[in-house]
Amino acid sequence: MGTLDDDRARIQNASDDAKKDVNADPVSDESGSHPIGTGVGAVGGAAAGAALGSVAAGAAIGSTAGPVGALVGGAVGAVVGGIAGHATAEEMNPTVEDAYWRENSVNQPYYSATKGMYPDLDYDRDYRDAYRIGYENRSAYGPDARFEDAEPDLRSKWEQTKAESRLSWEEAKQAARDSWNRIRY
Repeated sequence: MGTLDDDRARIQNASDDAKKDVNADPVSDESGSHPIGTGVGAVGGAAAGAALGSVAAGAAIGSTAGPVGALVGGAVGAVVGGIAGHATAEEMNPTVEDAYWRENSVNQPYYSATKGMYPDLDYDRDYRDAYRIGYENRSAYGPDARFEDAEPDLRSKWEQTKAESRLSWEEAKQAARDSWNRIRY
């Protein structure tokens, strides 16, 4: 397995087309920003901040300040949540993970075995979402969670998102497990 620095170096030395495919930052050549992680954090933070702000302001000033407290709390919560969401996304960069698995999937024994069944096996069609299921869902389970504990949920997500992939969950789960295990806290 390569390190994050190795992955960044591959992106920085890639062609312009490859950088576009991995959403590389146009200024730094680093992999792109994390609008999903930031957005999810901002929405969650805004909701929590609004609830806490409403209660705190209402208790401190009286019940009429609840809506004002909700607005202030929501704004502060959105900023703090956005920062937290971006930080969480930085720990797992989907652009880097996709680039890593695009390059390394062909070296996995299960990929070779599956290629025997599907000679036209294609990363984008058949395996990309399987890897994505593992690395995008890892952080939701905490640092001590085992893949086996999350497998029923991940299987369900696979069945919903596999699109045109021909892989069954039994074929896809090895890729999901590998990408799950690659993510470290």
